[in-house]
Amino acid sequence: MRVALVHEFLVTWGGSDLVVQKFAEIYPDAPIYTALYDRGAMGSRFPGRVIKTSFLQRIPCAARRHRLLMPFFPLAFEGFDLSGYDLVLSSHHMAAKGVITAPRTCHVCFVHTPMRYAWDMYHDFVGRQRRVLRFPMRVLFHYLRGWDVATAGRVDYFIANSRNVANRIAKYYRRDAVVVHSPVEASRFFTGAGVDDYYLAAGRLVRYKRIDLAVEAFNRLGRRLVIAGAGPETGRLRGPAKGNVEFRGFVSDEELAGLYSRCRGFIFPGEEDFGITPLEAQASGRPVIAYRAGGALETVVEGETGVFFDEQTPESLMRAVEAADGVRFDPERIRAHALGFDVAVFKEKIGNFVEEKMKEWKGKTGI
Repeated sequence: MRVALVHEFLVTWGGSDLVVQKFAEIYPDAPIYTALYDRGAMGSRFPGRVIKTSFLQRIPCAARRHRLLMPFFPLAFEGFDLSGYDLVLSSHHMAAKGVITAPRTCHVCFVHTPMRYAWDMYHDFVGRQRRVLRFPMRVLFHYLRGWDVATAGRVDYFIANSRNVANRIAKYYRRDAVVVHSPVEASRFFTGAGVDDYYLAAGRLVRYKRIDLAVEAFNRLGRRLVIAGAGPETGRLRGPAKGNVEFRGFVSDEELAGLYSRCRGFIFPGEEDFGITPLEAQASGRPVIAYRAGGALETVVEGETGVFFDEQTPESLMRAVEAADGVRFDPERIRAHALGFDVAVFKEKIGNFVEEKMKEWKGKTGI
């Protein structure tokens, strides 16, 4: 069976890239088609893999400025010739599902989220732009929404990374999706011998992750907060932070695992499509203090592996931090819960789903 993998871009390492790495392990001979590839950023994560990029790769500094190229992503993915493959497995959160496949080809699409800035985050995103940019933005996203809905018809079978995303696929694309939760590499994490007196937040520092809530809450609590990660919000977050809030910037995988294992609790104040970092914290035996929304509802068990707060306000988060003090968490029980989302579980579910649907597809097409 000839298989091709399709992914938005490989320019920074994150949860969606981990999914593609596991796809590549399931299908070791499959090339990866992607709009942009930064070999330095990916390091040795795709050894010996054939990676085919779009025309956008030829633009100077494209990898660093990839979000500015969003209007051209539909053209980039429609430009790939995938006519020689039996199976196309795409990883989508922006435009990857828009590839054009042959009538004989089965297209399975794993959705991290429908294009969030065109749909559920549209009004907030456009409203934050300078007034002169708002009308052009509205025109652009009007076009992208139409293209996004139209290209949903190019997919034969959808997989969602959470029930949360499956609901949005049903809302925006009017399609059903089976749920296979994104994986956590549980073997990378461990329960520590002891706990230090700090809380941890980690990930890309972008607006929707609401790390600003954590900074304000811990400013008031006076407790120590360590923030591991970098991004466009770093400067805005550092400004009001007091001395008890520490910014570590980008940290290695080994350092991050150590930070998880020793923290009193992991702070997760944003609404995520799914969210890998809470599972990494739980794989380290540490409880999660999460906003009660999105993917966290599927990964955090209240009172057993963490606690929730109900409003995205510093006051609500502060109450949850204090409430967590009164809960006796069992690190081994927390880790056992995270193992249900392990890479091995994910790979088995993906492999079984694709095998089943390929049989179904062959029965439909007579190939």
